[in-house]
Amino acid sequence: MKSLRNLISCLAASSLLIGSGLTVQSKASTREVRVYSGRHYNTDKQVFKQFAEETGIKVRLIEATGISLIERLKREGKNSKADVILLVDAARITNAANSGLLQSFNSEKLERTVPEKYKDENGKWFALTRRIRVLVANPRKVDISKINNFSDLADPSLKGLVCLRKRNSPYNQSLVANQLVLHGEDSTRNWLKKMLSNVSQPYFPGDIGITRAVATGKCGVGIVNHYYVARMLAGVNGNKDKRLAKKTKVIIPNPAHVNVSAGGLARYAENKNEAIELLEYLASPKGSNGLAGPTYEHPLVGFNNSVEVKSFGDFTPDRVTIGELGNYNAKAIRMMTKAGWQ
Repeated sequence: MKSLRNLISCLAASSLLIGSGLTVQSKASTREVRVYSGRHYNTDKQVFKQFAEETGIKVRLIEATGISLIERLKREGKNSKADVILLVDAARITNAANSGLLQSFNSEKLERTVPEKYKDENGKWFALTRRIRVLVANPRKVDISKINNFSDLADPSLKGLVCLRKRNSPYNQSLVANQLVLHGEDSTRNWLKKMLSNVSQPYFPGDIGITRAVATGKCGVGIVNHYYVARMLAGVNGNKDKRLAKKTKVIIPNPAHVNVSAGGLARYAENKNEAIELLEYLASPKGSNGLAGPTYEHPLVGFNNSVEVKSFGDFTPDRVTIGELGNYNAKAIRMMTKAGWQ
């Protein structure tokens, strides 16, 4: 009888404990990874769920804007509970690395999976999805045959027809950094001056607002991330935006300026092995497509297969690395400010 009671006690200690609506496992059997994410897509949760089901590793998720996450990590310091940090835009992930919020780690899987230009040379972060900065134009307002690249927005014929997002957009900062790498300071400074002279509308807070303004004829052409237009075409924001997006034409410069969302291992990660396993999963073809498909981004390799994104056409990435975009961010901001980009 005593042996039976002992056996029951042992079984109870190793079983799931349910109370107050929560399911808790014994500490010895629990594997988890805590994610601080600047990606604001509910569909990411499905990818985390699949990862948990396949590995048995529970994902605890905290979502906030990229800037908020970085500030939170700085405040928390050694007390931070983050294991994995996910951020959108080259500047934000390199800023996190340069601020000592990420740690280097080795992963043969990530080295094989992630293309060289989409990972940190010091092994602190790896890209997970790609997004393209494109031109969105209204064929009834501008001659789209004369608009092929960002440099064309400096043409005097577009006076009063160019719309831009505010200077604090990391996507625009990375675009200017991209131009600095490709064309140098003098050429970029001249381009900024002429392009900004073609702006007459107030600077917009977001890419969807620019797309709407272009569609309604308030502007002739603007700069946006491709997936915002795709989401509108798919009806994610409602039928009105779907109708508006159909009035625009997406122009992908050739070669294209590519930005990324990326992930890294938090400096004070407690669940290091689990964190690396999650990053490897997210960067894998299955994980990358799982993240990129529903958000209309592009996976690390190949293209988004949605009808909306495919209608924009394929793209060839330019030679600029994500690391270079981050390294030139500060200079890009200074030049944008001096040129009058509000």
